[in-house]
Amino acid sequence: MAGLRPETPTPVSITLHGASRVLEVGFSDGAVFRIPFELMRVYSPSAEVQGHGPGQEVLQTGKREVQIVDLQPVGNYAVQPVFSDGHESGIYSWDLLYELGAKQDELWAAYARRLAEAGIDRDAPMPPRAGHGCGHH
Repeated sequence: MAGLRPETPTPVSITLHGASRVLEVGFSDGAVFRIPFELMRVYSPSAEVQGHGPGQEVLQTGKREVQIVDLQPVGNYAVQPVFSDGHESGIYSWDLLYELGAKQDELWAAYARRLAEAGIDRDAPMPPRAGHGCGHH
């Protein structure tokens, strides 16, 4: 998922909708996705969220109201949003944005399942982090 494949459609338009908290992305194949900021934040590709290997993912909660306060281009292959909770280390490649848009329903379902399995409410505040979550304190 990390790299950019030649067949990956590229964005032709990217619009931040602050009031509805969605990133609208129109792709070169005609697809248009409205990706909620919360979904982007919960599935951030950063090590802070994904951990450093399978099973090390950090379940994100309390992100329903998160905003994107800035969006920076990264080369011609990705964007790097700055979220209102201070998270800014996720780099979203075009294929990741496409996948988030195309698979929203199953990603939301997987997120709900992870919350249920952990017994954590979606709106629970994140526990304070020691270090950067690597397990090395």
